[in-house]
Amino acid sequence: MTDTNVAVENQDIPVQAPEETPPAKKSTAVDAISRKQLAVKILVQIALYTFLTLMAITVLFPFYWMLISSVKTQGEYEATIPTFWPQQFKWENYLYLFVNVPEDNVYIANEFNLGKLFLNTVLVGVVSTLLSLVLTVLSAYAFARLEFKGKNAVFAAMLATMMLPGELFTISNYVTVSGLGWLHDGMGVFTALVVPFLVSVFYIYLLRQNFMQIPNELYLAAKVDGTSDLKYLWKVMIPLSAPTLISITILKMMGAWNGYIWPNLVGQGVFELVTVGLRGAGFQNAAGDTLYPVQMAAIVLVTLPLLLVFIFLRKYIMHGVSRSGIKG
Repeated sequence: MTDTNVAVENQDIPVQAPEETPPAKKSTAVDAISRKQLAVKILVQIALYTFLTLMAITVLFPFYWMLISSVKTQGEYEATIPTFWPQQFKWENYLYLFVNVPEDNVYIANEFNLGKLFLNTVLVGVVSTLLSLVLTVLSAYAFARLEFKGKNAVFAAMLATMMLPGELFTISNYVTVSGLGWLHDGMGVFTALVVPFLVSVFYIYLLRQNFMQIPNELYLAAKVDGTSDLKYLWKVMIPLSAPTLISITILKMMGAWNGYIWPNLVGQGVFELVTVGLRGAGFQNAAGDTLYPVQMAAIVLVTLPLLLVFIFLRKYIMHGVSRSGIKG
């Protein structure tokens, strides 16, 4: 082997490194993926908000129609082609709910006294709510803290009644209040509107769950100090369970305001509530036609208190229910 060949063999042969993707190409690929993901995200958001908007319009449209119908004239309301904005605002529809507003003998004598119906409903709601709170607090405390034979069995039987619809007891309650003679005068009808629904198993269960979350050590310490059960309930448990009690108060008042079947059955013509009065004869003219704009105005005023309660007090309802361990 010659020296030339040795030199060639000993010569270092450079090793070619693998080709790398240029930074510009990498950046372009990443940007393309990012733009694709962004486009998909935007399309999803557009579809989501479009769906939510359509659902909101579907839910709110009846309320909008109720509002504009309450200020329409009778002729515009009965027109073949509906109008989505009143051609003439007739605010007298609201005034008629409280006093008689004659207009060329269109309105008959005012039979829909909204102020009286509001007063009746508030009276029934306040009295039934206060009495129901007393019974609910005492019952929930007994099932949460006191020990007596058959406590769990009694509570389970009460919970089982929640599986039955409330309308199932309408006839039996009516027979009972009739037998007691409560349907002969206004005071008896008022009693019949309040008493049958003072006990709510759901409210007792709701408050019991909240009471059971209060540490038992507080109860034992209070008993060592000689505190009675009622004093411990008033001084400790009720203040700690205030959010749940507020929720129960709001729900009970709303139930009294929205009730229709039972008030219509026992109180019609004697001690009417707003829900019953909305279907009364005070919305008819001399020809016997129903004055729907006036009826819509009444519905607006009856709906307004519940709407305000939902807007300003919904956080108390949610807080009280969440503290009791009930979700959904």
